[in-house]
Amino acid sequence: MTASTIRQIKQHIQQLTNDESDNQLPSFWFTDWLLYVIDKPAIALMTDEDYQLSDTELEKFDAGVAKMKQGTPLAYLTGQQEFWSLNFTVNEHTLIPRPDTEVLVEQVLNWINAQPTQLSNKRLLDLGTGSGCIAISLAHELKQANWQVVAVDLSQEALKVAKHNAVINGVADIKFVQSSWYDSLPTDDSQLFDVIVSNPPYIDEEDEHLAHLKAEPISALSASNHGLADIEHIVSHATTYLRTGGLLAIEHGHDQGDAVRQLFLGNGFESVHTIKDYGDNDRVTLGQVQ
Repeated sequence: MTASTIRQIKQHIQQLTNDESDNQLPSFWFTDWLLYVIDKPAIALMTDEDYQLSDTELEKFDAGVAKMKQGTPLAYLTGQQEFWSLNFTVNEHTLIPRPDTEVLVEQVLNWINAQPTQLSNKRLLDLGTGSGCIAISLAHELKQANWQVVAVDLSQEALKVAKHNAVINGVADIKFVQSSWYDSLPTDDSQLFDVIVSNPPYIDEEDEHLAHLKAEPISALSASNHGLADIEHIVSHATTYLRTGGLLAIEHGHDQGDAVRQLFLGNGFESVHTIKDYGDNDRVTLGQVQ
């Protein structure tokens, strides 16, 4: 590519995003990548249009564009993603936090704030924490309320990322546990939780869209039994780990609301309901232990 000023690169980005091909990428991926490479704030796109990229910057920008076209998400190039107004480090061992997951955080906080009596020894569990975005966002919001937050993941590499994210976001007292779902957690009464939250793998293994997600860890995305296997496991064991009246909140696929509600009801949950995401799709189902 011969474009070397911000103005020329912006024109080039316009051509890239006007391209009618199937794997069209959002234009902000290219402009955000440009800003990351030249280490300038967004205003530079307007005020510094004549800024000339060095050969090294140009090389780095072009290499990143090529990777994005091959399927690498922007967040893996910059190593970071914003979520719940916090900044998270991400890499190939973690999923990239998505805006729809903020609905899960929001619903859990709404439920906690609506409790008539102040819960004592308050404990919250995040299953399959990945980058830690759910546990850390909740811990950040509940800092003053003295909650103990426990976050579980099977991947040691993901836990490394999550621990780092907890430190940079000022909630280093989260307890991180390597475990396959509940396996390494005690079941005695003193260790029960008031809230269990999870964004587990829920894409059907046969789903054709998985092919487009080749950069992210597939084990964190897809599950057997039409994407319901992990959700089923979490729901069916949750009552062992939740206090009476405790909340289970799970993110799931847009077409799974009905099936997930049935799982909750079949396992003795009450007040079961599903909340839609920002795109008006079923996204989060909640229920309380009777």
